[in-house]
Amino acid sequence: MAEKRDLYEVLGIKKTATKDEIKSAYRKLAKKYHPDNKETGNEAKFKEVQEAYDILFDDNKKATYDQFGHAAFDQAGRNPGANPFSGGFSGNPFGDEGIDLGDIFSSFFGGGSQRSTRQSGPRRGSDVIMRVKVDFMDSITGRDITVPYTYDATCPTCGGTGAKSASHVHTCSNCGGKGYVKAQKRTLFGAVETQETCPVCNGTGKTISEKCPTCNGNTYVRTKIDLKVHVPAGISSGQQIRVSGKGGRGHNGGPSGDLIIEVIVKPDSKFQRNGNDISMELPLDFVDAILGIKIEVPTVYGNVIVNIPSGTQPETTIRMKGCGVKDLKTQKPGDQYIKIKVQVPKHLTKKQRETLESYKAETLNKTSESKFDKLKKKFK
Repeated sequence: MAEKRDLYEVLGIKKTATKDEIKSAYRKLAKKYHPDNKETGNEAKFKEVQEAYDILFDDNKKATYDQFGHAAFDQAGRNPGANPFSGGFSGNPFGDEGIDLGDIFSSFFGGGSQRSTRQSGPRRGSDVIMRVKVDFMDSITGRDITVPYTYDATCPTCGGTGAKSASHVHTCSNCGGKGYVKAQKRTLFGAVETQETCPVCNGTGKTISEKCPTCNGNTYVRTKIDLKVHVPAGISSGQQIRVSGKGGRGHNGGPSGDLIIEVIVKPDSKFQRNGNDISMELPLDFVDAILGIKIEVPTVYGNVIVNIPSGTQPETTIRMKGCGVKDLKTQKPGDQYIKIKVQVPKHLTKKQRETLESYKAETLNKTSESKFDKLKKKFK
């Protein structure tokens, strides 16, 4: 285990240093080595400085250290109840001095008294997310829908004051209408003035002598409405529609948040969507696959005539350019892809069977003749 440095050396002071000199040395080094200091922060050195201050600032501990050194404060000999580091950096090494270390370092690194005043000022309400299911075709072509919705609306009786009338609203006598009160805290630098939310008016700067009978002083009422929402053409699952001012209520006079509607598109029995492209399966009689045919094919915007070439094989995919979904922003359409599903009959009439057997025999004869011709040419 590494040997501990002399505590006076740690703080850079003489043994004859006064309490003010000890305190001054500590606050300078604590600021330098505090872990929150991105440039010079060093947790090990900060702990070393903190331990040195804890011992040297206390007259009894200092006398013990001067006589016995570190041995008097090692883990085996230390009184567990007096361990200043049992709580890590959250403990207060200043004992009876009553100094708030958290306040000191928050002022070092960007915190401080502004926190309470920010909380007491007007704050925007939070956004509310709601998921709404939309029919597949409505997501393609667009539609106005009605959504049942409950939210906190400004009280129509008091207009959001929470008071029975304007004469019942008064300036807070505790904070003088500022919404905050001043307080003093002791730090290494002496007494520091801070601002805290007024406990009487909760930061509003106003008090109410008689509450509004409608909202009981809450400033809002729970309201159920049928919210009309426009679903734009081309929207897909997961995309959002923002409705301004219909989210969580604001605080201390702040504006309400927004309602964010996340669209969930229901599946369709015929079409599947992939981005702006549409895919579907097209049942086709085997005779039409053999002979070819012009056929009406459904798309998301209506039927379109498609030429199926003769000899089309099962599982063939045919692209219908520009028959997909129009992009939500650019309005450029995607494509539609149809996969051919050749239908083979399970039952045939006598005449159909005879026709197919005749076709089969003719095909076999042509195949045999072709093989025989190739064999003759080989031996010529």
